Amino acid sequence: MLRFLPQSIMLALSQIWVNKGRAILTSLGIIIGVASVTAVIAGMTGLKTHVLDQFADFGANKVYVFPRNSREAREAGYSYHDIRMNMDEVDGMLDKCPSLARLTPMGEFYTPVSYGERSQSNVMVTGMRPDWHRIEGRSVIEGREFLPIDEQAKRQVCIVNDKAIDELRLPRTVVGEYLLVGGRRFQIVGVVETKEVGALFGGDRAETEIFIPHSTAWKMREPGLYVIAQTSSPDVTEEARAEIEFFMRQARGLHADDPDTFGVEFIEQYVEQFKQMAKVMTGVAMGIVGVSLLVGGIGIMNIMLVSVSERTREIGLRKAVGARPGVVLFQFLIEAITLCCVGGAVGVLLGQGLTLLISRGGGGLQDAYIPPWAIVMAFGFSAFVGVAFGMFPAIKAARLDPIEALRHE
Repeated sequence: MLRFLPQSIMLALSQIWVNKGRAILTSLGIIIGVASVTAVIAGMTGLKTHVLDQFADFGANKVYVFPRNSREAREAGYSYHDIRMNMDEVDGMLDKCPSLARLTPMGEFYTPVSYGERSQSNVMVTGMRPDWHRIEGRSVIEGREFLPIDEQAKRQVCIVNDKAIDELRLPRTVVGEYLLVGGRRFQIVGVVETKEVGALFGGDRAETEIFIPHSTAWKMREPGLYVIAQTSSPDVTEEARAEIEFFMRQARGLHADDPDTFGVEFIEQYVEQFKQMAKVMTGVAMGIVGVSLLVGGIGIMNIMLVSVSERTREIGLRKAVGARPGVVLFQFLIEAITLCCVGGAVGVLLGQGLTLLISRGGGGLQDAYIPPWAIVMAFGFSAFVGVAFGMFPAIKAARLDPIEALRHE
């Protein structure tokens, strides 16, 4: 049977070419379905790539530990004093949690900042320790990072980003200049690279950033305190979670039936949640556009039945000269599959065009592309539609009585 395959394919292509208009209209459902499926997959793949890149930039193995005033904690009568974090908890966490590689306490508050005649009334000032640079992956591009002595001596030094230089009209050679931060005189010792914040994490705009040693921030006022830590590997997130929860509950004297008064969150857990959500969204979208493939398959079956009717005398003649029913069935089945695959190829090309349009639209879809597996799936599904909906007309053709077929007008 396979030796007739090339001949059957050429015959099928010649039939498509003879009836070009009918073939195009017949395969329109397949074309639209395949184009829609490939474009949807391309869009979802691009969105997934964009979001995962943002997660990677944000830090996949970062851990946040923060006070949490949950409903259970409020009902249990815990006050703000009980819930807020303290430096004893921060300083003991790294020793008691071996899965953590480094951490820094973070204290944030808003205060006026000025340089000469230029001032801003509400700038967020962040207190942090030197390990912040490794955790956030943000290096100093001018000057130096904070030193341990800056933290220990509570020095009034600061690091700014280039947005602060622009907003406060600081000189380009800014290291060594002085700022007034909350009425206190701080010397600028470094400039940190500005990190563009993606829309997923708060917007595409950069803001003025002023960093000071955490101990200095604590001396100026008692800011809200939380911890950013980094695990030794992305593979130990669950171990790190268990260690942090055990340490924090023990440090706070919580009993087994007491609710947590703190939160522990990993970027990695949101990565996994997004991957699962992306799979579901892709499946739902493919299911919706798959309806057009079903409609296209019905059109294929209909036109193949018409073809069998039009070529009844030809089928009778073939059988009269010795063609077996299996050969006739194979021929019409190959014609249906070929018609579907040609429609699938056109659909993939149209889907590529739609993907180019999507990628130019931005909005996180600039990385849209059709993965190879989607092209294989499109052709595979087209072939399946050809088999599924071409089988009935092929069986009908194979079962025709040659004498009755030759009498057909």
